[in-house]
Amino acid sequence: MKRYIVIGAVLILLVGGYFAYNTYTSNQRAQASSDLQTVSADTGTLIATIGATGTVRSNQSASLAWGTSGTVGEVGVRLGERVSDGQELASLEQTSLAQSVILAQADLVSAQQALDDLLHSSIQQAQALQEVEAAEQALEDALNPELAQAQALQAIADAEKTVETAERDLRWSQSPANQSYIDEAEAQVVLAKDELDKAQEKYTPYANKSEDNLTRARLQTKLAEAQQQYDAAVRNLNSLQGTANPTDQAIAAANLETANAQLLEAQREWERIKDGPSQADIALLEAQLDDAKREMERLQDGPDPDDIAAAEARVAAAQATLDQVSIFAPFDGFITDVVSQPGDQVNAGTLAFKVDDLSHLLVDLEVSEVDINQVEVGQQVLLTFDAILANEYHGEVVEVAMTGTEQQGVVNFKVTVELTDADKDIKPGMTSAVSIVSTQTDNALLVPNRAVRVVDGERVVYVLSSDGEMQPISITLGASSDTHSQVIAGDLQSGDTIVLNPPSQSFSAGPGSDNDTGRQIFGGGN
Repeated sequence: MKRYIVIGAVLILLVGGYFAYNTYTSNQRAQASSDLQTVSADTGTLIATIGATGTVRSNQSASLAWGTSGTVGEVGVRLGERVSDGQELASLEQTSLAQSVILAQADLVSAQQALDDLLHSSIQQAQALQEVEAAEQALEDALNPELAQAQALQAIADAEKTVETAERDLRWSQSPANQSYIDEAEAQVVLAKDELDKAQEKYTPYANKSEDNLTRARLQTKLAEAQQQYDAAVRNLNSLQGTANPTDQAIAAANLETANAQLLEAQREWERIKDGPSQADIALLEAQLDDAKREMERLQDGPDPDDIAAAEARVAAAQATLDQVSIFAPFDGFITDVVSQPGDQVNAGTLAFKVDDLSHLLVDLEVSEVDINQVEVGQQVLLTFDAILANEYHGEVVEVAMTGTEQQGVVNFKVTVELTDADKDIKPGMTSAVSIVSTQTDNALLVPNRAVRVVDGERVVYVLSSDGEMQPISITLGASSDTHSQVIAGDLQSGDTIVLNPPSQSFSAGPGSDNDTGRQIFGGGN
C-alpha cells in the first residue's frame, strides 16, 4: 500500500513538473517574442551611395594683375557686375606710361603694315614683274644703242630749239621787237578785244540768271576764255614793245636758264652713249636683270612662311606691350573682387580684379581608394549644405582623377561634381555634404543590414513563422546601401517576417543543428 502511495506521489510530481515546465517555457517564449523587433521582407529600389564632403568653386576663376606701371585711369566695372570675354575693365593714364609702351603704338602700325604687304603679295608680284620688264628693256637698249643714240641727238636738237625760244622771249621782254611783230601783236589785241566785247554782250542778259542755268554757264565759260585770250595778247604786245613788267622778265630769264640746263644734260647723255655701252655697263644691267628675276620667282608662290611668321611675331609683340595698358576680361563671368581704383599708382603684378564664371558651379571631393572604383563620370549626386537648411540639390560626376594623392598614409582621389540645379543661395567656398549614387537596383528583394547575421561562415536572417517559431534562413547578398542589402539567392520570400534583433543564443549554432536554440525557445521541441 505504501508503495502505491509513493508511486502516486511521484506521478503527481511528474505531472505537476511537466505542467510547470510547459507553463515556464510558454512564459519564456511569450517574454522573448514580446522583445523582438520585426519587419517584412519586401521588394524595392536599392540605392548605394558613397559619402564625402567638398567645397564649391566656380567653373573658372582668374585673378587679373597689371602688366606695367602707371596711374589707374578709368575703372569701368563694379563688384558683382557681369562682364564679357575681352571686355576692357580698366586702363592706365597715357601720360603715366613708360616711353617703350607709348612707342609700341607706332611699332604696331608699321608691323601691321608689313604683315599686310606680305599677305597681299599680288601687288608685290606685279611690281616685281615690272622691274623685270624694265631691266630687260634697259639691257636690250644697251645692246642696241642706235635708237638711244638717235633719241639723244633728238633731245639735243629739241633742247637747242628751246634755248633759242627762251633767248628770244627774254630779249623781247627787255627791248622792243621789230615793228612788224609789234604791228601783228597790236592786230591780235584788237581782234581779242572784239571777241571779248561780243562775249560780254551775249553774257550780259543772262548775268542775273541762276548759276545752274545751262545757257548762262556756257556763255560765262566763253567770256572767261575770251578774257584769257585778250590778256595773253596784251602781254605779248607789251613784251614786244619792251614794256614787260619785272615779273615777266624774271620768268623769261628763268626759262632760259632751265633750257640751257636741259641742253647741257642732253649733251652729257650723248657723250655717254655715243660710243655704245661698256662691258661694265652690260654686266651691271645683266646683274640687275638677274636680281629682278630672282625676286619675281621668290614671290610667285606667295610670301615666304618664315617672313609671315616673323611679321606676325612683330605684331604680337607690339600688341602685347599695348595690352599692358589695359585689363581685359579673360572669359564671360562676374567681377567678384575690385582692388584697383582711379588714381592708384600700380606696378607690374599689382592685383586689379578677380573674375569668376558662375554659370557652372563645381564641388571638388576627396574619395578614398576603397570607394574610388565605384565612382564613374555621369553618376548622379545628392548635395546638402549646412548654410542652406532643408534644401537638397542635385549634381553629376564630371571628372574622376586617374591618380591618387597620399596624405598621412591615406590615399584619396579627387572627384569633381557639377551642380545641375544650383541657385543664388549657393556660393563658391561653401562646404557641401555629397552622396554619390554608385549603383541603383530596381525591384530588388531587400533586407535590413541590421538583421543579417553570420553563422558558420554563412549569412543568415531569422524569420518568424506563422506559429511564432524563429527559423534561420541562409541568404546570398548583392549590392548594399547604408541601411539595406539586396538578396540575390536563398529561400527568403517577399513578405516573410524578418527578426531585426534575434537573441544572441539564437545563432550560436548553424541552421539544422541538433542544438537549435531557436526551436528550443519558441516551442515545439518534441
